[in-house]
Amino acid sequence: MNSKSKINETIKLFRTAAHPCSYKEDETAATVFVDPELSITQHLNSRLTELGYRRSGAHLYRPDCEHCRACISCRLPVAQFRRGKRFQRIWNRNKDVRVEERSELSGDEAYFLYQEYIEKRHSDGDMYPATPEQFDAFIRSNAEGAQYYCFTIEEKLIAVGVSDVLDSGLSAVYTFFDPELEKRSLGNFVILWQIERARSLGLDYLYLGYWIKDCTKMEYKSTFRPLEMLIKGKWVLVK
Repeated sequence: MNSKSKINETIKLFRTAAHPCSYKEDETAATVFVDPELSITQHLNSRLTELGYRRSGAHLYRPDCEHCRACISCRLPVAQFRRGKRFQRIWNRNKDVRVEERSELSGDEAYFLYQEYIEKRHSDGDMYPATPEQFDAFIRSNAEGAQYYCFTIEEKLIAVGVSDVLDSGLSAVYTFFDPELEKRSLGNFVILWQIERARSLGLDYLYLGYWIKDCTKMEYKSTFRPLEMLIKGKWVLVK
């Protein structure tokens, strides 16, 4: 990759072989990822995120499927976001939640929460079963600018939002939470909190990763409006 207007260096890209898609049945997927020997600096992460890449552990990647372009990068312009009645109810419901910002996750509490989340919410996915090695590689393996937002009630950890602080916004890398607290809508609450955090940092966007039309697991992203989607290399506002 050589994009001198965005990144003043040439970056080696690698492409995986075709494999079963995690989101669309009967489809195969392929992924392009940045040279794993390259350090993920905040600047590199920022520029590539703007181009539709995503961080997973120590890797930056984007879908590169031969016959499908369903995965669309999306981001939320935080200054334009207003909580509707539904989101305001979720916000009010979690007023007793405290949030602590950490640069690393230590101890076992976060892993046990992650393990329970994967087992209860994603037992049909390729991350099941959760293991300590997977957790270290995916969650604890961070990048420059990475932060862990730890949500607690009376000192008990109930959710963790993994985020990257980028030049233009926060990137919501991954969220896991207590699946037993369904009435709190913790997944949505963590996004709402990150919107406010991005505003407080003077950032323009919250990057939400990929959205796929008619994919149940991705539906929640399109409920946050307005939303910008990366279409043919340009960010397009969808109100």
